[in-house]
Amino acid sequence: MNTYPNPFSEAINYQKMERMQQYDQQTLESFSNMSPMTRTQQPIVTGTSVLAVKFKDGIMMCTDCLASYGSLARFRNVERMIKVGDSTVIGASGDISDFQYITYLMDKLITKEYNANNGQPLAPENIYEYLSQVMYQRRNKFDPLWNALVVGGFKEGKSFLGYINLKGTTYQSETIATGYGAYIAQPLLRNAVEKKNGEPLTEEEAKKLLDDCMRVLFYRDARSLNKLQRATVTASGVTISEPYSLETEWSFAEHIRGYGA
Repeated sequence: MNTYPNPFSEAINYQKMERMQQYDQQTLESFSNMSPMTRTQQPIVTGTSVLAVKFKDGIMMCTDCLASYGSLARFRNVERMIKVGDSTVIGASGDISDFQYITYLMDKLITKEYNANNGQPLAPENIYEYLSQVMYQRRNKFDPLWNALVVGGFKEGKSFLGYINLKGTTYQSETIATGYGAYIAQPLLRNAVEKKNGEPLTEEEAKKLLDDCMRVLFYRDARSLNKLQRATVTASGVTISEPYSLETEWSFAEHIRGYGA
């Protein structure tokens, strides 16, 4: 028995398919609107390593002044350390715009504490705990502040040095290095501290140690610059130096052959 297609049923099926496709498209669009925004998931302008070490009378921190646009050494006069209150300094690697936002948060916090006038200024530990909660909260919103922070300070005769990353992970140590410095400079920092056999570094020793580590990073890290700033926190307060450069030696490179040369 021969069967013939029913044009009416085909038309009805076609209309059903059209309606279903329209419904599916609306559903997809509604879900896409509910998805988290990801515009901040990739840093654009970034800074590299932050190094810090405790010494006898306080802490010392060092960064370079470069903010790279991808692999381009674009901004060469960027300060990546800020003074917070009278006894704390914060250094940041990672996204510069996120660090500017953190600077804004710190300004608001210090203003609020000043207005409270309760006679209890914020200690380095307080700022460290506050920032760790901020970073962890932003991570839980899937909108992290893309930074690794080093918080250093000196208050009531005690040195403080702590690390916070973009996930809110924290630790405290005698020496801290972020970025490429965590691979290259951290072993040098730890070795210098261990050689003292429990005795603290002097200020001059800490200064020379950080300069030596920053020199190695300038040789090895393609995102670094020979223009540095050093922050020192002691009982006298916070001092951030003017930019300075290190003496470097490149004559050995004249004898290197290969690697595309």
